Parts: sequence; C-alpha cells; structure tokens
Amino acid sequence: MSAWLPAAPCTPAACVEPTARAALAPRAVLRLTAVAALLLAGVALSPLGGRVPAGLVRRWCRALVRAAGVRARFTGPAVPPAGGLLLAANHVSWLDVPLLAAVRPARMLAKTEIRDWPLAGPLAARGALFIERDRLRALPGTVARVADALRGGAAVAAFPEGSTWCGRAQGRFHRALFQAALDAGVPVQPVRIRYRRTGPGAGGASTAAAFVGDDSLLASLWRVASARGLLAEVELRPALPPGTHPDRRSLAEAAQGRPPEPHPRTAASGAGQAVGTTPAPPPPLSQTLRA
Repeated sequence: MSAWLPAAPCTPAACVEPTARAALAPRAVLRLTAVAALLLAGVALSPLGGRVPAGLVRRWCRALVRAAGVRARFTGPAVPPAGGLLLAANHVSWLDVPLLAAVRPARMLAKTEIRDWPLAGPLAARGALFIERDRLRALPGTVARVADALRGGAAVAAFPEGSTWCGRAQGRFHRALFQAALDAGVPVQPVRIRYRRTGPGAGGASTAAAFVGDDSLLASLWRVASARGLLAEVELRPALPPGTHPDRRSLAEAAQGRPPEPHPRTAASGAGQAVGTTPAPPPPLSQTLRA
C-alpha cells in the first residue's frame, strides 16, 4: 500500500459507539433483510442504466437508508437536475453513498475494491468511476476521466477527504479532484453529512454509522441496523459556480467551508501511540469509500 495513501486516525475501538443490546437483534435482522431486498432490486434494474427515471433512483436511495433504520433530513438549496456537477461531501459511512444519490443520481468515484462487495459491487460497477487509491501514477488518468464525465453532462459524486472519519472530526479535502471541475467548467456542490441520535436523552453527534479503520462491512451494517433513533442530516450548501475560484486549492477550501477539526487525542486499542497524531500530508488524492 502506498505510503501516501490518505488515512484518518479514527478507529472502531477509539471512536465508534458500541453495538446495541442483543434484545434488538430481531429488528436488526429485519432491517438487513429489507436492505438486501432493495439491493437485489437495484441490481436487477441496473442494466437499464440511464433509462431508469432519476426520481425513481432518488426514492430507491431514500428507501435503502430508511430500510437500514436511519431517517434522513435534507436541507439547503435545490440541486440542478441536469448538467455537469461535482458533488463533494465529507465521508463518514457507507450510508453516504445512497444519501448523495438521493440528492441527485450521480456517477460515484469509487475505490476498486468495491467491485468485490456482495450486492453493492455489481450495482456500483454499472456506473461508478473507479480509482486505484494506492497507485499515485493513476491519479491524472482518473482526474481526466472525471472531467470527461462532467463535460458530458453527468453528475459525479466523490469524497475528497480520501478516507472516512468518525463524524466528530473530519479531514482536509484533497485538491486533485477539484481540478476535474475546473477543467470541465462545471459547478461544485458542497454537501455536509452528519449523523446524530434522536429521542429522549439523545444529543450531539453519533458515531454509530461510522465505517472507519479496520472495521468490517458486516460489523458496520449490524451496528447501523441495531441503532435506535439514528438520523442522517444532509446539508446542501450553495453551489460554487465555475470561474469563481482560480485554482483547485481555493476551490477545495471553499467546498469544505471551514478548517478541519482536530481529532481527539485518544489512544487506539493496542496501538501504542496517540490516535490524534496524523501521517505526513499526502499529495492530492480523491476517493470513494473508506480504505
């Protein structure tokens, strides 16, 4: 693996809330069954590609999130339904993918490993733009493919932090992906995703949805399905029109909207070092789901 690969200090042991009581297992099983059924329906319809109405895709994505037991709240200005658009969001969970597609169906910039995921892999392979995150030399080609898709009028969704974070802290947006928006002359749509608990006694950010570090997809799925009162807040910020930022650095900073928060200095279980320490800053990289 490349030494320059973006990474977050978040780990399941240090950052993620524990799973729910065993008494909630039947509900979690029902939720996961519903998620699997919706994914199978998506795989069955995927050969139709762009012939599936965008409204149906958005409803399917919202239904997928709701089937997992998560309510979603969308705020902010409406997103243009057509034309090239780069959606740039912070990255916490695998739930971020259907949440972004619920805003506007888009080609997802995805790491190559997603192809091997059950159900979700074949679905992603139909329209995703894949990136080999540990091959720095492949990055210019990936940026060029994204720019071509944007010029062709497609929306492309990506997570420029380069890795998932737990949600209580975030990473800095890497710049390379924003070069594609500059080259294609299309707007950038910043999106901010947060997860929190609702209900009596709940408050503040929740890390139950986080998919970080060496967490397994199965463990994350079970944790989300077992959670109670989990709410995803999707904030659509004003779009950044083409020509308003001279270079990819300023465009990336504007899309993020504020400096990254420092991560709490907690020790990872068995790691023998402070989790709050971060690796040397990598060169620009863009990505999809977590490492």
